[in-house]
Amino acid sequence: MAQNQIGEFREEVVSILGLSIKPGTPIYIGESNLAHMAESHPSDFRKYNGLMNRIITEPDYVGVCDDGSVEYVRSLGQYIKLAVRVAGDGLYYARSLYHIDNGAAERKIRQRKWKRVRLDKQK
Repeated sequence: MAQNQIGEFREEVVSILGLSIKPGTPIYIGESNLAHMAESHPSDFRKYNGLMNRIITEPDYVGVCDDGSVEYVRSLGQYIKLAVRVAGDGLYYARSLYHIDNGAAERKIRQRKWKRVRLDKQK
């Protein structure tokens, strides 16, 4: 499967979430991931697929889903979530991309399921 790197796990994100992932570990997107995103959430995919790298490199919030996926969230007028999960080959792939209802997003923030990220822009 063809894959492209679209980001990496930054030290700040690994630390905030207490992940056992080495900082600098690449995050990929594959053809099947893109097809899944386009099929599952077509309007969000059309609107935000060009921003996946920015969502990973400059998230406003991060969290961990019940299934172990790492959630990268960027507020762009609405909350956009990009979920990253490890695959059977041990590599991390962006698996889903869609907006979250503002009320649901604000609950996740209040409940601290999503943690605020303040990245050093110089890195």
